[in-house]
Amino acid sequence: MRFVLPEAKKLVHDMVVPIRWGDMDAMNHVNNTNYFRYLETARIDWMTRAGCVPDAHAPEGWVIANAFCNFYRQLEYPGDVRVKMYLSDPGRTTIETWGTMERTDRPGEICAEGGATMIWIDLAQQKARTLPDHLRALAA
Repeated sequence: MRFVLPEAKKLVHDMVVPIRWGDMDAMNHVNNTNYFRYLETARIDWMTRAGCVPDAHAPEGWVIANAFCNFYRQLEYPGDVRVKMYLSDPGRTTIETWGTMERTDRPGEICAEGGATMIWIDLAQQKARTLPDHLRALAA
């Protein structure tokens, strides 16, 4: 099943991640799990810069409800991946994150794209909480 990124989304972060030799698999291309790591790296970097990564003692924080990745072209070492991160559809407790990945030496050629639904929760109770207005505003 292929998921489609929405037309209406807000670019919130753009970063370059180096492809490491250890990202390769026996088929001489980046292992599929590493695409999720590239998306995670961009998501965490954005969250840190936006000031929305709770500290270890915070009562509330994020969990991921689902994640996906569509693979279009193989990535190989050596090289760098430009990951663009987008937000959309803030709900009562959730926000949608999206990402595209392209090699920096082939700008505009999407190699993969993916996303994750993030839920704001009470960490002790492991129950969804209303998304704070300042977090909702990040996607507006």
